[in-house]
Amino acid sequence: MRIAVAGATGAIGSLTVAALERGGHDVVRISRSLGVDLLTGDGLDEALGGVEAVVDATNGPAADVDETVAYFGATTRNLLAAGERAGVRHHVLLSIVGIDRVEGNAHYAGKREQERLVSAGPVPWTIVPATQFHDFAEMVAGWTERDGVATIAPLLVQPIAPADVAGILAEVAVGEPQGRHADVAGPEPQDLVDMARRTLRARGREVKLVPTWSGLFGPGMAGNVLLPGGNARIAPTTFDAWLEEQRVR
Repeated sequence: MRIAVAGATGAIGSLTVAALERGGHDVVRISRSLGVDLLTGDGLDEALGGVEAVVDATNGPAADVDETVAYFGATTRNLLAAGERAGVRHHVLLSIVGIDRVEGNAHYAGKREQERLVSAGPVPWTIVPATQFHDFAEMVAGWTERDGVATIAPLLVQPIAPADVAGILAEVAVGEPQGRHADVAGPEPQDLVDMARRTLRARGREVKLVPTWSGLFGPGMAGNVLLPGGNARIAPTTFDAWLEEQRVR
């Protein structure tokens, strides 16, 4: 199949491209750095010529709720409209588990707008909600780290390996549209603070972590809010196995 991946140079997008190419598919990479601008639509019609399926693994800028919703709305509308013109038969959106249970988070609001547009859009679709990735805790700590100290919310998550997410997206893209896919998650719940501490140590770094709900993630995300539903598809790679691969040798 000829399959386009939007966000092809990002962490999940690049892994999805690799997974599809291992399966023998012809992959079209969509990224602003490669000359296709989702925000303006420039280059999209040319990129989607002959494409049968599109995987949207894009990310958005860090901004307030209105700006983030506007960004995701514009890029998704452009991608769907170009897909309809090109005769794309399947639009696959990577989303996040639990976004309907969280208010006030700009990124989650943007993802909800994406889901709304895709589910009401002109191209047959599958939405794949995934839990946080194994490298999420380190990334969150990095946002606030100053002079060896970082604040981080004590979230309960069930993280999934990025490569497992990419494999599922590739599998879904070559199949028939499913509507809303079951949640996808890793095998075990984890505490975000402990994940960050262990990941940083594996990379040879000692950072003092201060648990708090006063930052980006508030108490509305506590408890089971971010955990997958009971019918979730559980990917095989544990956090421990992923962590071993990150360890400084």
